[in-house]
Amino acid sequence: MAGLELKNLSKAYGQTEVLHDINLSIADGEFIVFVGPSGCGKSILLRMIAGLEEITGGELTIGGTRANALSPKQRDIAMVFQSYALYPQMTVAENMGFSLSLERKSKAEIAEKVQEAADALQLGPYLDRKPGQLSGGQRQRVAIGRAIVRKPKVFLLDEPLSNLDAALRSETRVEISELHQRVETTMIYVTHDQVEAMTMADRIVVLNGGYIEQFGSPMDLYNNPASEFVAGFIGSPKMNFITGPHAQAVGAATMGVRPEHFDIGPADDAWSGKVTLVERLGHDTVLYVNVVGAGSLTVNLSGQHDQGVGDTVHLKPRPEFIHKFDQNGRPLSV
Repeated sequence: MAGLELKNLSKAYGQTEVLHDINLSIADGEFIVFVGPSGCGKSILLRMIAGLEEITGGELTIGGTRANALSPKQRDIAMVFQSYALYPQMTVAENMGFSLSLERKSKAEIAEKVQEAADALQLGPYLDRKPGQLSGGQRQRVAIGRAIVRKPKVFLLDEPLSNLDAALRSETRVEISELHQRVETTMIYVTHDQVEAMTMADRIVVLNGGYIEQFGSPMDLYNNPASEFVAGFIGSPKMNFITGPHAQAVGAATMGVRPEHFDIGPADDAWSGKVTLVERLGHDTVLYVNVVGAGSLTVNLSGQHDQGVGDTVHLKPRPEFIHKFDQNGRPLSV
């Protein structure tokens, strides 16, 4: 296991700089998630840590050792990609133990380490099967198992759930989180899905345009976003942003209110609007409300509610949960 230090890291292709002044301190055993929109630089940053992309500037330290000039193998890092990249002619056990066989480990040692990884990933019953006989989620677990048997210092996972359907994504997300708790190895995980980031990470790195917007715990990012970008990216349904008279009334260029922070009540001092769409989820009811002077707002009500399309509702944002941003998208003191 190992911690990582990224000091003033940058990446450029010719004259085009794509990552700027990246500074991160990752503790031994942490589960860190890089999240952001497509093109923000999260996968490039992961590949720089792995040694698959050259570091243009700054310093990378892994376990106290400067790693800039080290080969991927010398860094003792295992990487799991979006593609499973399994050998179809090999069994699950052979796929998982392949790297150890290349290192000329004994058959007994390979079998022991493969069995340990299979037990951790609940793959024991499938060791004699070929990848074509497995589900997508099982194949991804085999790819993770292939990394586990090496017992690397750091695991890097680049959007490993992207090829799975919604149900398998949820199931495998839980399995990876439980695996991290068992192996207690540093993991860095890349995703564009903020729900994955919120549910898996000890701390989240939000990237935007090659810069770090914020680095902190999921709840810190949710409750105290460092920018309008973070506020809009973290949270589902996403935060409502309101400009004009309502924002000016609270002294802000933009006013942010999360969908669950509206109350519906009497018309007194409330924002009145027409319901344009209702999503009934059982545990929640999501209303889309067109409010004059505020535009279309999303309101998330806990439980089941009777409002329908065309109904007039009266909304009040809870004052203690209002986020205020200046004209540059930076938070104002409350």
